[in-house]
Amino acid sequence: MRTRLLPLLLVLMAAVLIALGFPLAASLAAAQQQRLIVDRIDDTARFAAIAQYVSASSEPDGTIVVNDGERESTLRSELTRYEDLYGIRVGVFYRDGSTMAVAPRNWLTRRQVVADPSFQEALAGRRSHNPPQVWPWQHSRITVASPIVRDGDVVAVVLTDSPTGAMRSRVLHGWLLIVGGELAATVVAVLAAIRLTAWVLRPVRVLDRAAHDIATGRLASRVAAAGGPPELRRLARSFNEMADNVEAVLEQQRAFVADASHQLRNPLSALLLRIELLSLELPEDHAEIASVREEGKRLATVLDDLLGLATAEHAAANLRLTDIAALAADRVAAWRPAADRAGVGLRHEGAAAATGWADPIALSSALDAVVDNAVKFTPDGAEVVVSVLTGADTVKVVVADGGPGLTEDELARIGDRFWRGSRHQNVDGSGLGLSIARVLLAKGGGTIGYAPNQPHGLRVTLTVPRSEPTA
Repeated sequence: MRTRLLPLLLVLMAAVLIALGFPLAASLAAAQQQRLIVDRIDDTARFAAIAQYVSASSEPDGTIVVNDGERESTLRSELTRYEDLYGIRVGVFYRDGSTMAVAPRNWLTRRQVVADPSFQEALAGRRSHNPPQVWPWQHSRITVASPIVRDGDVVAVVLTDSPTGAMRSRVLHGWLLIVGGELAATVVAVLAAIRLTAWVLRPVRVLDRAAHDIATGRLASRVAAAGGPPELRRLARSFNEMADNVEAVLEQQRAFVADASHQLRNPLSALLLRIELLSLELPEDHAEIASVREEGKRLATVLDDLLGLATAEHAAANLRLTDIAALAADRVAAWRPAADRAGVGLRHEGAAAATGWADPIALSSALDAVVDNAVKFTPDGAEVVVSVLTGADTVKVVVADGGPGLTEDELARIGDRFWRGSRHQNVDGSGLGLSIARVLLAKGGGTIGYAPNQPHGLRVTLTVPRSEPTA
């Protein structure tokens, strides 16, 4: 969930930073250009003031002749000094495009002057105010024109052509500062997003661990309702209330099963005793009394298994480092007489020594239930093999029988309480043995799995961890 929430926050923050950064960069470039234009307008206004009273007359051939040589000379010297000092080309031109004064010489022809949009705008009495934006990667120049007005008429135009290198350098420097600020803000945003994500998801992780613990049988797990958003704190409190109610209901159910199975044993024992007394008065081969006796024994077995299941679910595991191979060999030796009576071969193979963390009594009981099933369902002359396999993190005890095996549907249901295959209803048992084995293994962090055995039969795998399970 963190890998989905964190990128979402980062994308949103990046979008905000970009949405602020681009307009800020554009505004900076526009401000720098406007500053240059205002400066050029001031310069053109000064030159216009000097050139305003330079008189000129028109010859019959249309040539403009300047009549005031002193003012014209002053204007020329000012323009030349300005161009030498700042590198800005400047000129004063009459309405027809002819030159009053210009620096440097032969800068523009009359046709070029007349074709300039800024010149035409100045002839209409307007100063240049909004030339196209020049960006740092463009090597463009900025032209600014101001009209020279005499007696309400535009008589000439001051035209400047400015280089933009310095302006573009200032814009680029400002952009670098903006990028640096954006990067710093991005780092802060990433750190804030990580902290925010951790703050939001910490209760979720705690809740997930508690739910997993309860699902695996550790019903005492609870969520500390501290930290995180108020909604998640309320969820943690609701989860704890639910866990308390579930634990209470399961405890009542377990206590009921244990009490019922314990209390029913005495009446059942009395009933079996009366059945035995009644059988003394009937013929020895009486079929009904034998069937009643068999059903009574089966009911006693079910009650014993129910009591064992209730005890297994309630008791805490006594985990310690155990030699799993030695324990498996001991249980094989204990079950060999029963296997011999059933005509079934039973042998142990695999690692001679394999240590793992388990409750020896619980693992022995689980292995007894599995071997008992394997011997019961293996036909006469077949074999049951108990193997011990070691891995990097686990130790496995595999019990493979040579019985009829199970179908895929039956494999999906094996281990359910009181479930027995339709083909095995005539075999003694309560259907609780593998359920008890699963509960006993789960107490110590172990598992039990089922798979078909080749060429036929069933493989039951009991797995325990090699390292001590965390609390």
